[in-house]
Amino acid sequence: MGFIKDLGEIYLAGNYQRFPVAFVRGKGTRLYDEEGREYLDFCAGIAVCALGHAPEVLAQAICEQAQKLLHVSNLYWTEPQAQVARLLCENSFADKVFFCNSGAEAVEAALKLARRYAWKNFGPEKHQIVALENSFHGRTYGALSATGQPAYWQGFEPLVPGFRHVPPNDTEALQRAVTGETCAIILEPILGEGGVIPLEESFIRAARELADKNQALLIFDEIQTGVGRTGRLFAYEWYGIEPDIMTLAKGLAGGLPLGAMLAREEVMATLEPGTHASTFGGNPVSCAAAQAVLKIVLNKDFLKEVELKGLSLAQRLNSLKEEFSELVQEVRGKGLLQGLVLKVSASPVMRFLFEEKRILVTCIKDRVLRFTPPLIVAYREIDALYEALREALKNYPLKEVQNA
Repeated sequence: MGFIKDLGEIYLAGNYQRFPVAFVRGKGTRLYDEEGREYLDFCAGIAVCALGHAPEVLAQAICEQAQKLLHVSNLYWTEPQAQVARLLCENSFADKVFFCNSGAEAVEAALKLARRYAWKNFGPEKHQIVALENSFHGRTYGALSATGQPAYWQGFEPLVPGFRHVPPNDTEALQRAVTGETCAIILEPILGEGGVIPLEESFIRAARELADKNQALLIFDEIQTGVGRTGRLFAYEWYGIEPDIMTLAKGLAGGLPLGAMLAREEVMATLEPGTHASTFGGNPVSCAAAQAVLKIVLNKDFLKEVELKGLSLAQRLNSLKEEFSELVQEVRGKGLLQGLVLKVSASPVMRFLFEEKRILVTCIKDRVLRFTPPLIVAYREIDALYEALREALKNYPLKEVQNA
């Protein structure tokens, strides 16, 4: 570690707990630091680099668009934005798309849309939004208020009023929370930052029925699960239950900033001129990248491979659960969004993978190792992760096991 870290420590805000490495380039599933050392990436920018690092098709699309048009106001039309909107609508429940720059912005747009739709159709008293405990929707004020993790609220209260939180997969609690004053229910099909917790189909179906019964909207936050991550273009396809609004970001543009809020036409119609906007949302270069990503991910053979790789990863993780039952509690997830839940702290395992094996993973909720590799990850790389995890668990400090 040298100049990059020193420069960053002087000038960058200290809101990230960074690893002691500076990456200067990447290719496929590999990243390379200042000294040229190679790392296997099972993080992918936290489910962002869907096609891996520096894929040629993406680089070419970005370069070609950058030479034609970098930016114009959303007061005008651009072809890349219109083409991506078409691809998203033709392959989802939605009729219309609003573009922004990030997942948090997409959630903010969804929350505003839900409240405005209720306000226009039923009046101002119908404004309550029901979300889940342990959920994560972003760090801006509306998204933070929907996020069901009080640790993220500390020092930022009071939050936006009108939010209620219920435990995930607790249908009775959801039934109690949803009333005539509810304008929307917001759910992640798999709670990513909350510990890779999949929602049960019965719970999602109950949310759909309760929304319909109470004239409320159902919002799916697919920022982490969307764009092929689970082996379907969108995770809701596994359940056959459609939302009224959906949020996307992360993998959508393969590494460039782009968020999207999709909705049915009747709902989106309430976002009239002047009600919401984004200066950079739907930027031509980001949309050119998204077009390239979607053309690949929409291929059924590609999605089938993601599903099969996800099954392979889950199988490998479950074999660790069987072998190290004193350390591993369970395996959760779908596709290439998987979590290995330990009975002990996962931080030593994450550090071992980073320091000894140069494999990048994330650790959430202290005891959950999360794996979100590029969708192009190879089976042999899944095997390499398995062998490294096996070695880490085999050598896990006994005193930490006993004190856990």
